[in-house]
Amino acid sequence: MKSYRKELWFETRSRRELINITRDVEACLTESGIKEGLCLVNAMHITASVFINDDESGLHQDFEVWLEKLAPEKPYSQYRHNGYEDNADAHLKRTIMGREVVVAVTDSRLDFGPWEQIFYGEFDGMRRKRVLVKIIGE
Repeated sequence: MKSYRKELWFETRSRRELINITRDVEACLTESGIKEGLCLVNAMHITASVFINDDESGLHQDFEVWLEKLAPEKPYSQYRHNGYEDNADAHLKRTIMGREVVVAVTDSRLDFGPWEQIFYGEFDGMRRKRVLVKIIGE
């Protein structure tokens, strides 16, 4: 069995941003040479997420509105965590959206359902953060 590991780095221009990283992960798969196996993609920061969904701008706006209702950024004083940093909401948003995804690799391709894409969700941005891509298989 072969194993491949790569870190993808991101620095967003805003505090919250959703980035389609499907092409980046596909490039890792090509680079790995693995034809059959599993691909793990996970955020390496506690205020960021990796998830699978549709790449549709209306849906992305719906995520923003929904997440802000569930864990509003302000007022900062509503969270006990906020003292050293004002990012408690980002920790909660990450928990809701998830840490990682695992995608089957079949015939050298990510084995997606219709419309599925991989996204990096940043909830406390404007600094450099990384995503781990780990692929195992034959």
